[in-house]
Amino acid sequence: MDTMKGDGDGWAAAPNGGAVWGKNGAAGLLLVADKQMLMQHRAAWTNNGDTWALPGGARDSHETAAESALREAFEETGILPDDVEVLDSIVTAGPFPADPERPELAGNWTYTTVIARTKTGETLDTTANEESLELRWVDIAAVDSLALMPAFAKAWPSLRKLLNTTE
Repeated sequence: MDTMKGDGDGWAAAPNGGAVWGKNGAAGLLLVADKQMLMQHRAAWTNNGDTWALPGGARDSHETAAESALREAFEETGILPDDVEVLDSIVTAGPFPADPERPELAGNWTYTTVIARTKTGETLDTTANEESLELRWVDIAAVDSLALMPAFAKAWPSLRKLLNTTE
């Protein structure tokens, strides 16, 4: 299995000549503790840098969306998968078809948001890696006040409604 680790790293086709990260799609972790959720202020050098979104990233070929989101969250926040209870997952972007004009880019890309809560119900300590300017537990009601990554901003209204039914 180790030979498949990282096999999702790379670009996939997006609409209007764009590209998105993750040859096999991508996943992020929407982690809730009481009335707060964990947000990542993305480093300037990352795709859509200097915006706020969920910890997450490229999905490897052998992973489920939940496995990918938990792995990426651990890499980017230090939160252990054993401290998290997965509640639901939803495709919040895509699928984006392959682009015949750019055959080097993967097709059928999706982004899956994995909704989870901390097992204790309390916020957990985090350790940011180089992909983050900051990690912050944010009141769910205040998420809209952040400079959100455009794709997350588009998905946030439906995710917020879903959170109200899973809490």
